[in-house]
Amino acid sequence: MLAIRIEHIKKFMSALLLRETFDTFLLSEASITTFAEFHIDGKLHKEYFDSGTADALSEEARSLVRWKDVKEHCFALIKGKRTPLSFRIIFQLPADRTEKLILSSGSPIAPEDVYGLFLNVQFRNNTLTLTTGTSLRTFTPDKTPELTWDKYMNDFLAHFDLD
Repeated sequence: MLAIRIEHIKKFMSALLLRETFDTFLLSEASITTFAEFHIDGKLHKEYFDSGTADALSEEARSLVRWKDVKEHCFALIKGKRTPLSFRIIFQLPADRTEKLILSSGSPIAPEDVYGLFLNVQFRNNTLTLTTGTSLRTFTPDKTPELTWDKYMNDFLAHFDLD
C-alpha cells in the first residue's frame, strides 16, 4: 500500500476533473460532501441502455462506469466558491490493464486471482491523500501485485507531473 499526500491540490484537481488523466479508470464509488452528502455507486446498470449498447457493454464484461462518464457530475458538485467539506473517490484499474500489469510483473499470481487494483482519492481537512490498494481472490504471502501496482501509480503520477 502506498499513501501519498498531494501538495499541489489545484493542479491535481485540474487533472482529475478537467483533463483526461483518469478517464480510463473505473469508478467504484464516490462521495462528495458540500451542503449535503452526495454518493455515486459506480455500478453499471446495463438495462438502462438500448440493446446495441447493452450488448457491447456485456461483451466488454465491465460492471463499473468509467470515470470519464461521471466526472462532469462530480465536477458540478465540487466546483464553486466554497471548497467541499470532503470527498472520496475510489478508482479501479480496468481488468484488461490489470491483467497486463500482473502478467508483466512476473508474479506467480494469476491475473484472474486479482479482484482489483484500487486508488483511493480522499480530501478532508484541506488535505488531499491518495492511497493504493490491492484486493486478491486468494491468500498469498507474495507482495508482487501490490508492489507492482504501487510502482505503476508512482510512475503514472510522475508522468503527469502530479506530486
